[in-house]
Amino acid sequence: SSVAGLAALRADTLALIRGLDRDVAAIVEARQDANSDDEHDPEGATLAFERSQSDAMIREARVRLADVDAAVARLDAGAYGRCEVCGEAI
Repeated sequence: SSVAGLAALRADTLALIRGLDRDVAAIVEARQDANSDDEHDPEGATLAFERSQSDAMIREARVRLADVDAAVARLDAGAYGRCEVCGEAI
């Protein structure tokens, strides 16, 4: 059903966010242990890139989570499967 699918997608997205949050925490910890001179330390540049990439993935996952929550709200309101602009069935 749509409800079960959305619940599974929500759970998967939350798990992804938690995993990415752990990744970012590990990157921050590694960065504290490393030389913080990104320009002259290749490891620092790599850590900065990984942090940036993880942050972007977290933002995307949070947008997906908001979309899922909005879909659940539309389901609860009886509006799921209808165009948000004109109200016609999709």
